[in-house]
Amino acid sequence: MSDSRTFDKLQRKAREIKRNLFVLFLAYQDPRVSWFAKCIAVCVVAYAFSPIDLIPDFIPVLGYLDDLILVPLGIALALRMIPPAVIEECRAKAEEIRSGGKPKNWIAGALIVAVWLLLGFWLGTELYEAFR
Repeated sequence: MSDSRTFDKLQRKAREIKRNLFVLFLAYQDPRVSWFAKCIAVCVVAYAFSPIDLIPDFIPVLGYLDDLILVPLGIALALRMIPPAVIEECRAKAEEIRSGGKPKNWIAGALIVAVWLLLGFWLGTELYEAFR
């Protein structure tokens, strides 16, 4: 029973971190936020979504430890530097966007599919030529 509660608690924390990252992204665009707070917010969001870490994830335990410590600390620091009114507005906007579903960009989707199809076609022709 306690495993289930621990898992639920971890899920809530993960959702909170994700929501706060989106709030920081939205707050970065607000003109009421100081340039220094914007820099911190951008660095935190970029680090959270970057595939490059200070300690690579393949290193056991330590690889994920930097994500578990640095990202929440960065979020806390950035949120403290942003005016509370901006944070509340950004949280409301984030919730509105989240509840409205993900926006669909068919052009971007078609472009990605086209790139993959072209890459597959090119790779197929190269393999065909190599083994002919």
